[in-house]
Amino acid sequence: MGDVVTSSVAKIPVVVLCGPTAVGKTALACRVAELFPAEVVSADSRQVYRGMDIGTAKPTADEQRRIPHHLIDVVDPDSNFTAADFVAHGQRLIGQIHDRGALPLVVGGTGLYIRALTAGLIDAPPADEPLRQRLYQDEAEQGEGTLYRRLQQIDPLQAATIHPRNLVRVIRALEVFESSGQPLSTWQNQHGFAEEPYRLLKIYLDLPRTELDERINQRVEAMFADGLIDEVAALLAAGFNPQHKALKTIGYREVLQYLAGELDRAGAIARIQTETRRYARRQMTWFRKETAIISFDSLRETDNILNAIKCFRMKKGSGYG
Repeated sequence: MGDVVTSSVAKIPVVVLCGPTAVGKTALACRVAELFPAEVVSADSRQVYRGMDIGTAKPTADEQRRIPHHLIDVVDPDSNFTAADFVAHGQRLIGQIHDRGALPLVVGGTGLYIRALTAGLIDAPPADEPLRQRLYQDEAEQGEGTLYRRLQQIDPLQAATIHPRNLVRVIRALEVFESSGQPLSTWQNQHGFAEEPYRLLKIYLDLPRTELDERINQRVEAMFADGLIDEVAALLAAGFNPQHKALKTIGYREVLQYLAGELDRAGAIARIQTETRRYARRQMTWFRKETAIISFDSLRETDNILNAIKCFRMKKGSGYG
């Protein structure tokens, strides 16, 4: 099979486990996969990169041996892996997993990837490399935050969903506006993400904020203890440019600042913890706006989650015997 089908009878059943970073998605996914069985399709925009293991909290080698995981270690850090690339890979993998008689389990915290896979990409203008370079130059010449302030003026709705330092997404939003005359938020509203190609169970994993913050803080400390600094140094030694977007993400950019003498170890840890907590808040905002999504406490409602998946899996028309 392998192709996406839109017939209401023939739609492939897919379970989505999403939520903020450090909420416990990987551990729960492994338990689900062992029970049903299922195969994991990672919906994490950084776990696709080889050599970026500790800083992206990839499933451990043991977890990957026990459970089939897909879309991990797909490209090198100097490659440009997009939402469209994720959809193309993800659609193919979901078809193959279904053909093997397993449950496709999409797991991750990259909301755009999940939305694009389950509801389709918007038909926005394509990339315009000369325009992008001009925008990068504007930021360099006029100072940090120039482009984000520009985006706030022309598309405040989209700006509210983007961190001011996420220059890749800021530039994409400006690119869409300058190429089409319409804000990216308008393109998204017109698209509506209406036609879902799969029969979906979307589960949002949640935790009380103070508990999640503590888990984030502990995870960052564990990353340093596990060798995050050595991981980043190895990427530099392998010749990867620190200016590539994969290495400018949370955790990697702060360690690069540490290696350059701009931060001490304690300062790097504290900054990563702060930025990760902020990122988790943005993930929460994104997922709580999604339609047809069920929220569970990731640590205290495991049985309820498993029962929900069991009922979904056994529903008539699921494709399972």
